Amino acid sequence: MQNTELKYPIVLVHGIAAKDNSLFWGRIPEKLSSAGINVFLGNTDSWGGIESNALLLKETVDSVLEKMKAEKVNLIAHSKGGIDSRFLISTLGYASKVASLTTISTPHLGSEIVDYIFNKKYLHTRLAKRITYSLAKLYGDKSPSPHQMLGDLTSESMMKFNRNNPNNELVYYCSYYSLLKNKYDDLSHFFTYNFIEKESGPNDGIVSRKSSGWGESHILIEGKNGGISHSEIIDIKRKKISGVEIPDEYLKIVQSLALKGF
Repeated sequence: MQNTELKYPIVLVHGIAAKDNSLFWGRIPEKLSSAGINVFLGNTDSWGGIESNALLLKETVDSVLEKMKAEKVNLIAHSKGGIDSRFLISTLGYASKVASLTTISTPHLGSEIVDYIFNKKYLHTRLAKRITYSLAKLYGDKSPSPHQMLGDLTSESMMKFNRNNPNNELVYYCSYYSLLKNKYDDLSHFFTYNFIEKESGPNDGIVSRKSSGWGESHILIEGKNGGISHSEIIDIKRKKISGVEIPDEYLKIVQSLALKGF
């Protein structure tokens, strides 16, 4: 086994409609902990906007640094969690406290699905905003803002975000992604896969390959006998996917960070 001795602790940052529990992170935290890695959860909202979630993540990072007596953390973020993390680093000025940011299936260039949904007029009615807010509160969010969250992830919004949140030279950035090989790989993404495939090509059912790339490397986590979807890449099914043990892939990510001195 390769070296997994990290200089800094890991903080896992979830994406949309997720929570910091075993359902959404599956066996990943346990796998990392069993390898002697100090791993913490980001404690962000499921339906929070970028800024509000970044502020929650800021609290978590401060808490981890104090608890571990560490100078920095390594952030590993799935989906929108990667955007929240970039805001923390760039806009909130936390580059000196973050050694690395690894994004997994993050829509850095925006989401084709969100573009489609956000263009629907009914979504912007007062009733729609009340309904989505009420549903978000069921998740136990501290500051849910589902309408703002969707607006944050349009292609247009992400163009502006990327201009305002450039990478910081103090932080190592890298990205990973998965792909579905066809619309039958994960039926929960049947329709979204087809839509994105027509708009932007290869995708994981939620995020296109071209949108997921960020940083010094863009690495595919590839299934051996099929695809791996946007939700499957966080081990939500707690089983081998297309011949791949998802927690093992996260351990490889950590080993790569360790080799780089993080």
